[in-house]
Amino acid sequence: MSEPVPELVIEAGRTEAQYWRDLWRYRELFYFLAWRDILVRYKQTAIGIAWALLRPFLTMVVFSIVFGRLANLPSEGDAPYPILVFAAMLPWQFFASALSECSNSLIVNSNLLSKVYFPRLVVPTSAVIVSFVDFLISGIILLGLMAWFNAVPTWRILTLPLFIAIAFAASMGVGLWLAALNVQYRDFRYIVPFIVQFGLYISPVGFSSTIVPENWRLLYSLNPMVGVIDGFRWAIIGGDTQLFWSGFILSLLLVTGLLISGILYFRRMERTFADII
Repeated sequence: MSEPVPELVIEAGRTEAQYWRDLWRYRELFYFLAWRDILVRYKQTAIGIAWALLRPFLTMVVFSIVFGRLANLPSEGDAPYPILVFAAMLPWQFFASALSECSNSLIVNSNLLSKVYFPRLVVPTSAVIVSFVDFLISGIILLGLMAWFNAVPTWRILTLPLFIAIAFAASMGVGLWLAALNVQYRDFRYIVPFIVQFGLYISPVGFSSTIVPENWRLLYSLNPMVGVIDGFRWAIIGGDTQLFWSGFILSLLLVTGLLISGILYFRRMERTFADII
């Protein structure tokens, strides 16, 4: 006796609760899309995934020479300047890579969007996951630097997952905005590289945010990556490193606002993606 064929129900629309349940039902799609993008990114490259190590390492070397040697900018506490830079380079590279990948994710997967149903939120999220994999690989360099300079982490290192989660939320929030806007306005394919380049200059990657005058610190923290980067340094370097808590809380509120508004805007635009793209 043959088994009963499962009933397929085609509905005119999905409620919000059904949509979020669908995200869990399609959880394997996160893995497949992320793994596909990782393979495509490093396909036919001479050193493969080692690019995830080489890019932040060379950037750290350049920043250490320009800011640490030539400009002679101060470090934080007794931390060696390369560790100061790389502790900021990790979250910044993750954020910058996530923005670039996320903003183009819907355009790259346009054929998939127009053919089958699945929660579209899967696509930009999987792009952020790919950047997060690079972030984890780049962490190997940080471990090597800390061993080279005999930098022993303190108890603060236990708080690092919290700051990683905030960096992930910041990447998702801004990435969802850019992914949805890039479908409707293709100008954003040119705007995103400018945002990434400009953001590198105004974020405390090659220097410590302590050089910013005290009366400007709160205004400077309107850049959400300031709180993320300062949090990474506070957790990794330890010692005399201080966290500007008022600025960190402000950055945290901004990241939360970006994530919530990004999800709401993406969901509002989602039903039009297949028609516009």
